[in-house]
Amino acid sequence: MGLQACVFSTPLGWLGLVGQDRCVWRLVIGHRRAEDAWASLRRHFGDEPLAESNWYPALKKTLTEFAAGKPVSFDKITVRTEQRTEFQKKVLIATRAIGFGETLSYGELAARVGSPRAARAVGSVMSSNSVPIIIPCHRVVGSGGALGGFSAPQGISLKQRLLEMEARTRVSRGRVF
Repeated sequence: MGLQACVFSTPLGWLGLVGQDRCVWRLVIGHRRAEDAWASLRRHFGDEPLAESNWYPALKKTLTEFAAGKPVSFDKITVRTEQRTEFQKKVLIATRAIGFGETLSYGELAARVGSPRAARAVGSVMSSNSVPIIIPCHRVVGSGGALGGFSAPQGISLKQRLLEMEARTRVSRGRVF
């Protein structure tokens, strides 16, 4: 089976997924129109054919719930990492462990993976994250809470919106996730 792809609407804009079997290869977020999400996916995969389908409906449901502000878990979602270095894999695994409504600085994340002087390298891994939200790179911020960059179409404003949404949900539920 080749690469499967789908695009769907959420409260955070149009999202697009590409993967194979139950392994996610790419997630694009925050597009204003379905056509823009498709164009973004096609840019990433070039000439590789993407079979439009209702791929991975359970993940689509969970992403839609997340976009509506519900604290959900993506822990059991498999993502493609074989093209990554060992350092990059460590950073992505540590990023997945950042809880809903929490943040870490690039330096703190670097220290967690045993490379306390590698904050810039962590930033590079975050900027090349192919599955935002599933690997919550929006939860990684600069020292002192500065938002830094975010490569989604709405940029830093979407990152801020995600962090505010998670903080509101966390507080309104009166507990830590």
